[in-house]
Amino acid sequence: MKDNANNCLESNCNLCPRNCGVNRARGQMGVCGQTDRLKVARAALHFWEEPCISGEAGSGAVFFSGCSLRCVYCQNSAIAQGGVGKEISVSRLAEKFFELEAQGANNINLVTAGHFVPQVIAALTQAKAGGLRIPIVYNTSSYEHVETLRRLEGYVDIYLPDFKYMEGALAERYSHAKDYPAVAKAAIAEMVRQSGPVRIHEETGLAERGTIVRHLVLPGQAEDSKKILFYLYQAYGDDIFVSIMNQYTPLAPMRDYPELNRRVTEAEYDAVVDYAIEIGIENGFIQEGETAKESFIPSFDCEGI
Repeated sequence: MKDNANNCLESNCNLCPRNCGVNRARGQMGVCGQTDRLKVARAALHFWEEPCISGEAGSGAVFFSGCSLRCVYCQNSAIAQGGVGKEISVSRLAEKFFELEAQGANNINLVTAGHFVPQVIAALTQAKAGGLRIPIVYNTSSYEHVETLRRLEGYVDIYLPDFKYMEGALAERYSHAKDYPAVAKAAIAEMVRQSGPVRIHEETGLAERGTIVRHLVLPGQAEDSKKILFYLYQAYGDDIFVSIMNQYTPLAPMRDYPELNRRVTEAEYDAVVDYAIEIGIENGFIQEGETAKESFIPSFDCEGI
């Protein structure tokens, strides 16, 4: 593996379920909006993840540019769709892992890295050989090929996937991915297979292994949220943690999606949380207070790159 972002991808990229098949090594862009040049928008301590991820010292979050899902309400659109970021080498990424560890990060948090999995594996191989010891978190939309996730086995300790929709019609309307529910179910099953039940350190309260599934409640979609929670609890019981989020923020007028031009009401969110309790979910997280505001979205100014 050469010490750059080239030569890490097959000539016809099918890392994600979009299966666009472009030659990213020759500069072609996939649906993710990226060539094979490793591009990162931010690498810094992040304090707004779940308590067992951020803790008090923060999570060492590395935000990768581009995304294959392209949700219309994306809260990280500056990097997912806007192209913000800086090209770096595999070795520089490995160095950044060590810098974050030295800053006291509880873990390395790889945010939306699916379209750079080969390069990430190369950087993790270097870092682990060099003595990196903190856990690796893989933070994903769950729009992932199982085959791609299998490459990460042995590299990732904690999976932090979303489960966005149970209904394909919603996935088609808001993420242009009607197959999202089936893809996410298969992807999360693979993550749980690799990571096993959630393991929390008794003294620090930090996650050491496991899968924590996030669900962002959308305006008017409490019933879909309930279907997701029911599925997750039936499939995995107490082996996973579930994080129910109320932080949906309409960042700009959405003329084509007027139903999304508001925040989730307290009643909507409470109905979802109450349902989770009703069906027996105990291991998880809820959000309280003013989480639905732009201040909880980091500045993607290439800090730390």
